Amino acid sequence: MYHLPARYTKEQILAVRTAHRKAHTWQDRAALGTVRLLRWGMDLVSGYHTRPTNTNTISKSHLMTEEKWITRFVFLESVAGVPGMVAGMLRHLKSIRRMRRDNGWIETLLEEAYNERMHLLTFLKLAEPGPTMRFMVLGAQWVFFSGFSLAYLISPQICHRFVGYLEEEAVITYSKAILDLENGYLPGWEGLQAPDMAIKYWQMPEGQRCMHSLLLYVRADEAKHRDVNHALGNLDQNTDPNPFAAGVRVQVRSVASSAGRLQKLKTQHLLNIAGRFMVLHI
Repeated sequence: MYHLPARYTKEQILAVRTAHRKAHTWQDRAALGTVRLLRWGMDLVSGYHTRPTNTNTISKSHLMTEEKWITRFVFLESVAGVPGMVAGMLRHLKSIRRMRRDNGWIETLLEEAYNERMHLLTFLKLAEPGPTMRFMVLGAQWVFFSGFSLAYLISPQICHRFVGYLEEEAVITYSKAILDLENGYLPGWEGLQAPDMAIKYWQMPEGQRCMHSLLLYVRADEAKHRDVNHALGNLDQNTDPNPFAAGVRVQVRSVASSAGRLQKLKTQHLLNIAGRFMVLHI
């Protein structure tokens, strides 16, 4: 069962910041290196250029127009919608194969995939990609789905770290788009109403239904995915319960009441994680 995302307060949305988790292990470095390579390819495909600091020398090729931003968003979300579905599917099959529960991971992963797909569908309401873009998305999905499936079978921990770093880049991307809009570089989006499906999905209140607000909501989602996946990457992939799943906090408290000191410390660690993120740490 899928749920609407928690309704963000204005303070929570504006509190979102870019963040980076340092790579401490070779697994972290492998995940980060892969994301940077993917980012380079995404920049190339979407025509993304960082805006020069000297605005007097900006060339047309470096201007990120509304069309270029939408192209980047569509390509980004078409990729971001894959990991959660792959991870949820593989953990679902593993649960069936081993005939035991999954400790609450599957629902969170599938909800992440659903949320990313809603991002994509929302941006498709604003622009219709051409045949070339559709072909690139098709190719990228085939390659990424196959590669990520194989990688998740080998090391789920690296894959969650990879998604955490990927979402870090997503937060950076949306932050730059928001800044461009606020600075007047995207006049076509000024006063533009968010699509009706976005208003309903995010439960956007009156007065917060413009394009600027939409980007803030999407960025908040990406920040949440960033933090959740980095947290999942820190856990034992086979035995630790998912601290973001409904009901897990109650379950781990019951374990703590009857477990030994070591288990209590581990359970408290999970509760601390859940306490930070289940209250929408963004």
